[in-house]
Amino acid sequence: MEAMATEPFEPGTLWRRVQERARRAHELGALAPIATEEQVLPEAGIPFSVRVVSSPTGRERAAARRAGGRANPFLPPDPDLLVAGISKTYAAVLNRFPVLRHHLLLVSRDYREQALPLGEDDFDAIARCLTEIDGLAFFNSGPEAGASQRHRHLQLVPYPVGAGPEPTPVEPALAPVLADPGRATLPAYPFRHAAAPLPATAWAAVEPVPRAAEALRLVYRALAAQVGLGLVPAAPAPPHNFLATRRWGMLVPRSREACEGIEVNALGFAGSILVRDRRHLETVRRHGPIAILRAVVEP
Repeated sequence: MEAMATEPFEPGTLWRRVQERARRAHELGALAPIATEEQVLPEAGIPFSVRVVSSPTGRERAAARRAGGRANPFLPPDPDLLVAGISKTYAAVLNRFPVLRHHLLLVSRDYREQALPLGEDDFDAIARCLTEIDGLAFFNSGPEAGASQRHRHLQLVPYPVGAGPEPTPVEPALAPVLADPGRATLPAYPFRHAAAPLPATAWAAVEPVPRAAEALRLVYRALAAQVGLGLVPAAPAPPHNFLATRRWGMLVPRSREACEGIEVNALGFAGSILVRDRRHLETVRRHGPIAILRAVVEP
């Protein structure tokens, strides 16, 4: 547990700490980025980023051996991957096998179930990190939503998420929602979901974290109600993904983890899909990315 006793970072230092820890972890062999080739598959105005995993490198295999196959890699986390304390309940840890650079895991210091709905301390951790790093935060609520660990963790990837000029590939499709708060869905997504803008004032305050955390909480609860997702404190929530940036939030209920062997987590709804090989790439190309997303949402 000693590794989780890290004191919270000083405001304005998190991004620098992430970069320094990533550089050092790579030198030590604790970090093993997954090599991919990116393909852009446009559909419905969204330039979907589909990354195909290349052959595992020796570094990846060595890092996997180092991880040791522990049932819970977060208690304690590898000290070479630990970036900083975020709050009294959360710490930031580098993803050992990132596809996107500087991929952070926000891990609860004590064991908590991943399937529980998001609460005040979760939104506080997200707000603290988004205040420091402009990027995409996301939550996979359980196995059907793409979570590989039961220990509570949130995630954050800095911009850009895809190869295009936008911060995330889904940004063009979000334009109607951002322009009209009364519109709760993306015309491009023909499945159950809800999205909403975050108030511009959330990050404009002198001390933005409390206001941003409250804005995130309100958006999460409103989106859950719009898709009919019943949330009961301290009780497992139905599977869902929640995505949040400084500008918008999105919630998608889930029915299953994968479609034709293609696993989908929250990043898929931001327009970023990872596939294991070219056979799965051809599956995405044949059906279209939106059909893959729809298949893991609809029962």
